[in-house]
Amino acid sequence: MITIVGSGRVGATAAAFLMFYEVDNDVTLIDIIQGLPQGEALDLNHAAAILGKSVRYRGSNDYRDMEGSDIVIITAGLARKPGMTREELAAANAKIVAEVADQVKKYAPNSIVIITTNPLDAMVYVLYKRLGFPRNRVIGFSGVLDSNRMAYYASLLIGIAPESIIPVVLGQHGENMYPVPEASFAYGKPLTEFLTSDQYNDVVKKTIQAGAEITNLRKFSSNWGPAAGLALMVDSIKKNRRRIFEASVYLDGEYGVKDIFAEVPVVLGRNGVEKIIELNLTPEQRQKFMQSIEAIRKNLTQVPPEYLK
Repeated sequence: MITIVGSGRVGATAAAFLMFYEVDNDVTLIDIIQGLPQGEALDLNHAAAILGKSVRYRGSNDYRDMEGSDIVIITAGLARKPGMTREELAAANAKIVAEVADQVKKYAPNSIVIITTNPLDAMVYVLYKRLGFPRNRVIGFSGVLDSNRMAYYASLLIGIAPESIIPVVLGQHGENMYPVPEASFAYGKPLTEFLTSDQYNDVVKKTIQAGAEITNLRKFSSNWGPAAGLALMVDSIKKNRRRIFEASVYLDGEYGVKDIFAEVPVVLGRNGVEKIIELNLTPEQRQKFMQSIEAIRKNLTQVPPEYLK
């Protein structure tokens, strides 16, 4: 069973994508707002009937209904508004994440947990500390979105399909993320061989600002991209596909970094994070990566310490 905590735009859209991929036939939506998860579940059940999908949705306001879940997706939290950065949400969302983590630990102690709540790298750290689960079972969603946003923008300039690009974005999911076109490839050639210097800078800038642009344009943050990425990650875990994605995971010496969550390439399979892939960074790349890591550490100082226990 898969449980999604949070029935807002990201949670409900993720539930729909899970149906399309037929990842699991039992999906539970949980939210504190009375009627919201029940209404979303009913609508999704009607959609499943129309599409001939063997998926059953349940909506609940009771965390006990996640009992037995092998995967829990947490989308709950305050979303950023136009003009806000992800980092500004740290203190408010830490309280929400800590409360949800306590319920997951109580009712789904053997689950693999994926979180989307911003500021992502700080919130997945709160989740990890609060849950006390092994690090392979606590995953921050972000890298799938950031890296494929870069692939999209680069593809427009190169004139190839986005899926032909193996993109790399490291570090923070936020204003200090580190897109790395020179470590991203299209048929064995780094993207820098396809891009001029100005195009390179444009791709990096658009990748970093993508989320803010969506928020400013439609006055609420993205949901389609995050939901699509979540569905692929969960599919790889549930079906043991062992696909490589970028995700925010706990680093314990990898990349020379300890006790921090950051975006890096990982293999996702039955046990969650099966392997962390370490790229061979040049001194300049490592310096930029560490600047992104320091931004995550700085953001963590905005989290009240009681939520890190």
